[in-house]
Amino acid sequence: MRTAPNQTAPTRPVHTRPARTRPERPGDDDARAIVPGGAAAPAGIPAEIFAAAVDTFVAGQRLDMRSLARRLGVARATLYRRVGNREQLLDEMLWWRARRLLVDQVQATASLAGTERLVAMIGGVLRAIARDRPLRALLESDPEAALRLLTGTRSTVHRGMASALEKLIDLERGRGCFDARLDTPTLAYAIVRISEGFLYADVIADRAPDIDRAITVIEALLTGLDRRSAPV
Repeated sequence: MRTAPNQTAPTRPVHTRPARTRPERPGDDDARAIVPGGAAAPAGIPAEIFAAAVDTFVAGQRLDMRSLARRLGVARATLYRRVGNREQLLDEMLWWRARRLLVDQVQATASLAGTERLVAMIGGVLRAIARDRPLRALLESDPEAALRLLTGTRSTVHRGMASALEKLIDLERGRGCFDARLDTPTLAYAIVRISEGFLYADVIADRAPDIDRAITVIEALLTGLDRRSAPV
């Protein structure tokens, strides 16, 4: 459309109409049940701060609060007041990335059931984490803080992963597809700790990470505990 001489065409707003609703995918209901927060960014952190922190992390750079404040054009005290300290911000960011991964894997395994689904989802999560270069950069540059944030008793990631796995196990139990001879919280905790031990073996025990062996161990554990898999 032409504009009149000496007039500037009006700038079109970024959002000119409501965003279309994404069609439902297989596993969406399960994803909502297993990961209640979904893949949404944390509501308690201003979007521009969170986006800048994610960009820094994904680039493989150290998340430094002084540099982040300078990039955002705010005082460091203001940044701390809005998001807490560095480890609090990293904790939120790592859990957000973990939630996105969990949602993807819940959807990807929607056609499976029981032990098969549990093993497929756990394996998918472990392989994706093993390929995560920004996370590996954090483990190499700051191993103590990284392990504290990923595996510590107060770690949002550790507790969140265990909780999501509990929900998936109970979902498969409720559908009659899995019947373990062990309570769900204990089983989920054991699987998460086995996973962490193999994933971060180079930092924890000076051994090479071995995802295939982790999956073999977890599959044997689940199959052995599942009454449905027991020989008649």
